Amino acid sequence: MASESPLSSLQVYSQFIASVPDQFPGVRRSTLTLYSVSPRHLVVRGELEFASDIRLRVAERIDTARARMTWYSYAVLRGAEELYWYDPQPHPADPSLASTFPHHKHVPPNIKRNRMPAPGISFTHPNLPFVIHEVEKDILGREMA
Repeated sequence: MASESPLSSLQVYSQFIASVPDQFPGVRRSTLTLYSVSPRHLVVRGELEFASDIRLRVAERIDTARARMTWYSYAVLRGAEELYWYDPQPHPADPSLASTFPHHKHVPPNIKRNRMPAPGISFTHPNLPFVIHEVEKDILGREMA
């Protein structure tokens, strides 16, 4: 029997969000808040704080009846500087993003226009584990080395 998708209910996703600081040792503090905006739609907003003044700003919209996200934004910041972000804004004219359409990552230089595919991001499963691991490995791991 398949386990219930974390995106399928307020209760299940709420437990997942509450457990993030315990599951990921790099997370020092969480201000993530999950709330219902209709009987089948959830919103998550807030930040996860890491060492070295790194923050992950999170915004998600979830349709529990379909057990999928309908929109998200994940921005990684150091202080006020945006290091990179993920979003699903479609860019169909950019063939380099076709492999993960519409999911992509904005990276420097020219962060607003410089995009790359985002193979770890999806509408059908929680994205936070992928993005948190990326912060812990690629940003904090590099600084601790």
